[in-house]
Amino acid sequence: SGGHYKPPHCFPRYKSAILVAYRNQEKYLRHLLYYIHPFLQRQQLSYTIYLIQQVGTGSFNRAKLLNVGVREAMKDEEWDCLVLHDIDLVPENDYNLYICDEYYPKHMASAMDKFQYTLPYKSFFGGVSALTPEHYMKMNGFPNTYWGDGGENDDIATRIHLAGMKIVRTSPHLGRYRVMDYNEETETPDPWRRPPSQHNTRKTWKADGMNTLQFRLLSRTKHPLYTKITVD
Repeated sequence: SGGHYKPPHCFPRYKSAILVAYRNQEKYLRHLLYYIHPFLQRQQLSYTIYLIQQVGTGSFNRAKLLNVGVREAMKDEEWDCLVLHDIDLVPENDYNLYICDEYYPKHMASAMDKFQYTLPYKSFFGGVSALTPEHYMKMNGFPNTYWGDGGENDDIATRIHLAGMKIVRTSPHLGRYRVMDYNEETETPDPWRRPPSQHNTRKTWKADGMNTLQFRLLSRTKHPLYTKITVD
């Protein structure tokens, strides 16, 4: 219920919140839930899957939705790890553990099939990443001002460095992901190229993030396989 699980026969060493920004991607959601629950249960984690849904037809704001997810998830539990997960990615390797690095933010999707299992560029932080609540607050979360696609992941990579941390990556033979493709959304024209930054992160990161997050919580409902948080 609510996408929450803990192992019945042992005390779990880690508690991870899985946060997925969402808008009208039913096929992706079904596919992800089908694979991710058994995958996480084999790792004997205590976890909850949160779906953060944006209402309306305006531009999608993935980064801000993840900020909302972190704020709401932290009301439920003292999570060890916040796993930020794109809805169209499925992990291929059971040994890719959905737990945080003790010292630094961890980029987990280091080898995606659409990039021929290599990083598209050096600062890439997209797909799936894992941060402790302390990491997340130290960098002031994600920017709230990225409407539409692209750019926010690089902003986050810059924030991590500005906050005095570095990115660690899951090794490519473990961090392998398959991208689901139902042709419902248009692909960026050149996914290999780093998107141009819309913001001067160096100047804005302390004044745009968790400390300035504003939203209206419309509902919070427990579904059979996930908790849905709907916001305006």
